[in-house]
Amino acid sequence: MTAFFQSLGMNHDWAWGVATIAGILLIALPVMLAVAMAIYFDRKIWAAMALRRGPNVVGPFGLLQSFADGLKVFLQETIIPSASNKGLFLIAPIITFTVALMAWAVIPFNSGAVLADINVGLLYILAISSLGVYGVVIAGWSSNSKYPFFSAMRASAQMISYEVSIGFILICVVLWAGTFNLNDIVLAQKGHGLGFLNGFAFNLLLFPMWVMFLISSMAETARAPFDLTEAESELVAGYQTEYSSMSFALYWLGEYANVLLMCALNATLFFGGWLPPVDWAPLYWIPGWIWLFAKIAFFFFVFSWVKATVPRYRYDQLMRLGWKVFLPVSLGFVVLVSGYLMLTRYSA
Repeated sequence: MTAFFQSLGMNHDWAWGVATIAGILLIALPVMLAVAMAIYFDRKIWAAMALRRGPNVVGPFGLLQSFADGLKVFLQETIIPSASNKGLFLIAPIITFTVALMAWAVIPFNSGAVLADINVGLLYILAISSLGVYGVVIAGWSSNSKYPFFSAMRASAQMISYEVSIGFILICVVLWAGTFNLNDIVLAQKGHGLGFLNGFAFNLLLFPMWVMFLISSMAETARAPFDLTEAESELVAGYQTEYSSMSFALYWLGEYANVLLMCALNATLFFGGWLPPVDWAPLYWIPGWIWLFAKIAFFFFVFSWVKATVPRYRYDQLMRLGWKVFLPVSLGFVVLVSGYLMLTRYSA
């Protein structure tokens, strides 16, 4: 893209700056639109599961409902509690929303079609996702209210707990691919089925790791049945209880951007990213970004399906699953995958 702007007569520095801004907008604006539509489809899926209609009035088939809700919160007054830390109270939702968008910089939408094709893309994702907890913790503390504070403590414990197991799961992926670059990780999934499957759907050895990653990604984004941070039965609305207007909307946008990010990571790390599901020549006629979006849509449906059908965990069940099940199993798979690779790939 820099070369394109240079061809228009710009020098290299200006061309690089304009190309970077254009690339950011090319990702951020579609993600924002996708978040608005994701909220709509989330509500429609929940309604279908409960034999209801869902949004069906604003616009054709209710497609404009999310935009109407956004306009409503935009026109509302931002109320700041008198006893809160006003600076931190206002910056907390901005942190959550900004961090949710930053992670998309390293997601490859096609071969080489990525804003920042860095060699440590997976480490970047881990670092950015770790920063997301700060928006929740700061919101709970700065509100100067007991329910948001309890929610912030839950969120910090929950996210830290499941990031440990996610880290070991990603170590297995890195060991198999031999790289932290997300583009190369997708390419490393070509035809790997341990001899039983010649396709790009999943790696049979890492399939249990994908199941754990899917569940952990729900816990990491505080989605049901792990939405203990927003449990209305005991916390009213959790860390966002004192928020209104656009500050409240930023949390919703950040949450759904994180959900879509986790869906993209499930597709990229375990299901071939932009590659077609099987190695069949006619499937390559379809652009890679369409395959990636189709896989993201499938995983988003799974997220909504789980939220509509699975009851919320108790907090002790949540922590037990993370520390007593996922952590030892993921650690064991690190040993298993590394041992398998030593016997097969590096034995010579």
